[in-house]
Amino acid sequence: MKAHPWQSMIEGLLEAIILVDPIQLRIVAANQAMHHLLQLASGSLLGRGIIDLAAAPEDVFFWEDVAAGLSENIHSETMLKRADGSIVQVERRVTLVRVGLDSSVYLVAINDHSSQRQVENELEKLIAELRATLESTADGILVTDLDGAIRSYNHLFAELWGLPDDLLTQRDDVAIYAWMDKCMLDAHQYEERLGTISRSPLMEATDVLILRSGKILERVTLPQYARGRPIGRVYSYRDITQRLADEARLRLAAKVFESSTDAIFITDAEQKIVTTNPSFERLSSYTEKEMLGKTPREFFSEEGNAVQVENLLKELDNLGFWEGELWNRRKNGHAYLCMISLVKVQDEFGAALNYIGFFKDRTETHTAKQRIEELAFLDVLTGLPNRLLLEERIRQAITLSSRNNSSFALLFLDLDHFKQINDSLGHPFGDRVLQQVTERLKKCIRQVDTAARLGGDEFVLLLHEANAEGAEICARRVLEELSAPFALDGMHFTVTASIGIALYPDDGNSMADLIKNADSAMYHVKERGRSDFRFYQRQMNIGLLSRMKLDHAMRQALEHQLFRLHYQPQVELATGRLLGVEALLRWTDKDLGEVSPVQFIPVAEESGVIVPIGNWVMQTAIRQAAKWNRDGNSLRVAINVSALQFQQANFVDSIAAALHENDLQPHCIELELTESILIKDVEDALKKLESLAALGVKLAIDDFGTGYSSLSYLKRFPIYKLKIDRSFIGDLPGDESDVAIVTAIIHLAHALKLRVIAEGVETERQREFLQQQQCDEMQGYLFSQAMSPEELEQRYLR
Repeated sequence: MKAHPWQSMIEGLLEAIILVDPIQLRIVAANQAMHHLLQLASGSLLGRGIIDLAAAPEDVFFWEDVAAGLSENIHSETMLKRADGSIVQVERRVTLVRVGLDSSVYLVAINDHSSQRQVENELEKLIAELRATLESTADGILVTDLDGAIRSYNHLFAELWGLPDDLLTQRDDVAIYAWMDKCMLDAHQYEERLGTISRSPLMEATDVLILRSGKILERVTLPQYARGRPIGRVYSYRDITQRLADEARLRLAAKVFESSTDAIFITDAEQKIVTTNPSFERLSSYTEKEMLGKTPREFFSEEGNAVQVENLLKELDNLGFWEGELWNRRKNGHAYLCMISLVKVQDEFGAALNYIGFFKDRTETHTAKQRIEELAFLDVLTGLPNRLLLEERIRQAITLSSRNNSSFALLFLDLDHFKQINDSLGHPFGDRVLQQVTERLKKCIRQVDTAARLGGDEFVLLLHEANAEGAEICARRVLEELSAPFALDGMHFTVTASIGIALYPDDGNSMADLIKNADSAMYHVKERGRSDFRFYQRQMNIGLLSRMKLDHAMRQALEHQLFRLHYQPQVELATGRLLGVEALLRWTDKDLGEVSPVQFIPVAEESGVIVPIGNWVMQTAIRQAAKWNRDGNSLRVAINVSALQFQQANFVDSIAAALHENDLQPHCIELELTESILIKDVEDALKKLESLAALGVKLAIDDFGTGYSSLSYLKRFPIYKLKIDRSFIGDLPGDESDVAIVTAIIHLAHALKLRVIAEGVETERQREFLQQQQCDEMQGYLFSQAMSPEELEQRYLR
């Protein structure tokens, strides 16, 4: 690879330096310091994608931002991966540097901060451990010096006293003590007690504090020692409100126990039922005598929910309460849905005294809710889960996979050319096709998986606990299932699909990311011919962002008149006389430099901006042709036409208007169309071509022989000229196949009374061969490269 012009300059810098191409995001130069930092051989970084050096997902997102053009100057800390796999902490600055007038490069400067970061990490770890110790206690802790100045407190202390946010974010001891005084029911007695404690540095004390809020705190005061001498005090606070209130609550519960409409049972510490209320018998049909000595596990555990009961009892022991829904059976065997609340009553030491259970019948509510959910979460046409239900299923899959350290797959499926079915046969017919597709998709997945419809002809398959191999098997099964012919109303047809695959957690940690990335992968399938599947790769996002950046830049260029036309001469082979020129689009961007049409034209066609660009090219070329002809130069201008531009309803009218506005004879304009444009919709193409021919505009087939050539359209369409693609010219006359193809095209054109022109002619041997075969015209570097209108006028026109 040729050394970058800046290579010698960056070698003289102490910092590690790399230069990165702003479009491809590939390394074009790196100094020796960079290779030494990464432990790589000199020159081994050239040509590599910058994303290959990323050691963390955040760095991949960072370069996606750079690719999207979000910043020209970024200073940050990050991590890089060395050749031996080790990670190095670095400080990085990325700067967009203009190189000359028409190009740019990202300059990335890197400093090794691993040693400094290691010292900082050790210090942070020590502080975190000390803080964690303070926070791990079950009591609220306040630490002061001997003068009462606050040295530290934990979150539980702030929570017990209800400290407002402004006191948590500023150091104000006076304000905190004032707040505590205000919270006390008897502030005077509280202050006297604190005064006694402060006057006795070695005093140990235990007090009960009653707050205005009704909360009751137990305070234990202990002196704090260092090297045998008191240096301050540690106050620990514990909320004993619950312990004191439990007995009162039980007494109150006894009063409402008999009259409650909820079914209630109470157990002893071993969870054996000691009593039930009248509503319990009305709901369950079991009497209190029949329930005595039984446990909630025995009462609620049926074959279908034994595991759930075990889990809720564990949660009850751990948290002290549980609430939820559970299916149970009455004494006569009838099933009903319970809404259950279970509470553990504890003593002051946290030991269980009793368990209380409340439950009510929710069967009717559940039935109504089920019906509502069916309407809200299912697609009306196919009966599949819709986007809302799919979100819930994906959230569940993420929770399960993160807990089990497993993966799952998301397949984004889009039917190919489905719009043609709706447009030609109507939406009701299309809906029936979607229903048949749904039935076939159901055959391709397991019962635990989910098939959902997002809308239109887009489907998503969620494959639980599936890896890449499982996802591929399912994708192939879907393609095979859909390949079988469909039959509706006596019609037989085939429906194919393009499938993109994203895997959790590698390709995203949320539904939005997974669907976006699977959609991106599916889009690449569409680009490459459809009816296939493809796994997501991170480079797809960077490629998408680069295309978005180019699309935005093109729209800006169109708005600010940054496009320009160059013209390449077309000459008569027999005489060397200049017959015409081909208008070729050129673009220099202030950030990206000179951008090749090979890069930006496909993006323009993909995004649709090719239509306004094509209209600008048409107007500009016709205006220039009119000027030349007014100046006495009889010159034909050839203009390339894109498929989207040709498909516009006003395409012919816009050309006619431009010719009339510029007072230009139609035969001075030659439109170059590719074969794919003509055969996409033959009847529509024929009407437009006949209208153009009637107008007097010349029509040529561009890149002839590279597409799906058909002799029938040459016979039907009013074509004036065939243009031999440059791919057949380059190896002439040495390549026998190219000789045969070019000879056949020339003879075919002449047999059909068409002119023929060869493009890409660069050598005298190529020109001689074409002249021998009686090719009519040529264009290429042998005669002239494309040039500005001013250059063309100076060299070839009068």
